[in-house]
Amino acid sequence: MHGEKAQDRTVIRIGGSDRTTFLQGLITNDMTRAQGGLIYAALLTPQGKYLADFFVTETGDAVLIDVATPLAAGLAQRLSMYKLRADVTVEVTDLPVARGLGDAPDGAYPDPRHTALGWRGIGMEGGAPEIDWTAIYVDHVIPQSGIELIPNDSFALESGFERLSAVDFKKGCYVGQEVTARMKHKTELRKGLAQVSVEGSAPVGTEITANGKPAGTLFSQSGGTGIAYLRFDRAKGPMTAGDATVTWTAP
Repeated sequence: MHGEKAQDRTVIRIGGSDRTTFLQGLITNDMTRAQGGLIYAALLTPQGKYLADFFVTETGDAVLIDVATPLAAGLAQRLSMYKLRADVTVEVTDLPVARGLGDAPDGAYPDPRHTALGWRGIGMEGGAPEIDWTAIYVDHVIPQSGIELIPNDSFALESGFERLSAVDFKKGCYVGQEVTARMKHKTELRKGLAQVSVEGSAPVGTEITANGKPAGTLFSQSGGTGIAYLRFDRAKGPMTAGDATVTWTAP
């Protein structure tokens, strides 16, 4: 079992008798699956754009939300704004988060995004070796908060949230649901995250061009492979990102 403490994560505790129904009306995934388990979900704007992505588990008398630390204060503030008269408490805690590869220890759950991502333990201390998470993310096109996932800009389905089991299309209303459902039922997405091969390197956020026209943005890279946000109609053949040559690996 390989594990490490996730230094860049913060846990928000949601208490109160209305906590489950409150979150059910806000987030992209189905809260009933968080009881004694772990779900991956997002909070969107009413226009369907990404604000934050996080893991949710419900144990005992509280819901615990595991979110990237730079997004934690804003997420807690927005949840507090939405609670109105609901019996809900929102508290930013100092609980740790552990994650690792191999069999999940007691109290941890498999990462719901992909089997290659191992396990997560909210409220667990973890130690052990450094794991090259970026290589795993790039290998399986797993977007990251603050890199591929850009608040007020990214759309859930273009970011692969359906493939990552973060969106439930049967649960009913949540913030941004109408736009997300409309994108789902369009024939196919015209833009989105994809894996690319990268010859050379370029900073995260470098514009990709094809035949002189904007074709997307290059993000995380590892071992000659990267994650890019592409305009699929333009992403044909070798493209340019700064000094690097970028090619869509599976059009």
